[in-house]
Amino acid sequence: MNRLELVAAIIGAVSVWLSVRQNIWSWPTAIVNVVLYTLVFYDAKLYADMGLQVIYAVLSVYGWYEWLYGGEGRTELRVTRTAGRVWAALVAIAVAGSTVLGMVLRHETDAALPYMDASLSSTSLVAQWMMTRKLLENWLVWIAVDVLYVGMFIFKHLYLTAGLYAVFLALAVRGYIDWRRSMRSLAAAA
Repeated sequence: MNRLELVAAIIGAVSVWLSVRQNIWSWPTAIVNVVLYTLVFYDAKLYADMGLQVIYAVLSVYGWYEWLYGGEGRTELRVTRTAGRVWAALVAIAVAGSTVLGMVLRHETDAALPYMDASLSSTSLVAQWMMTRKLLENWLVWIAVDVLYVGMFIFKHLYLTAGLYAVFLALAVRGYIDWRRSMRSLAAAA
């Protein structure tokens, strides 16, 4: 554990907590978090997760915009469910990304856990995109991913980051409950 990992973990926890609360400040804090974790993952030779941080930065800018103006009539975006066709496309993207990235990492780098790193990275991108669109089920994907990330980070002796992902897991459960409640209350009001 080092100071950079500690700062990144704290900012990451704040960012996810803000996401649970549907607070727009989750996006700028996410940008700071991903910049710091790019450095942490480079040092740990988790290259897919390092590259993932760059994509997260781009998705954070997109999410920031979408949450403000992505709703009907360029209004604030509301929580909705993921349609069946969208689910099918997202699963296909996650599987294809996991396979291709895993092969690249396995054969072209000294990645510590190429296929696990690739699978978690690809699936995390799917979950993050779902969050930018305020799709309720993003939290279910995050729950699954966070469970596996905790194990991977313990294996890589990134104990603080493993602890952070345990916090993310708890926040994902809370996010699902709160977002579902938000979606239901808006439906009842309409």
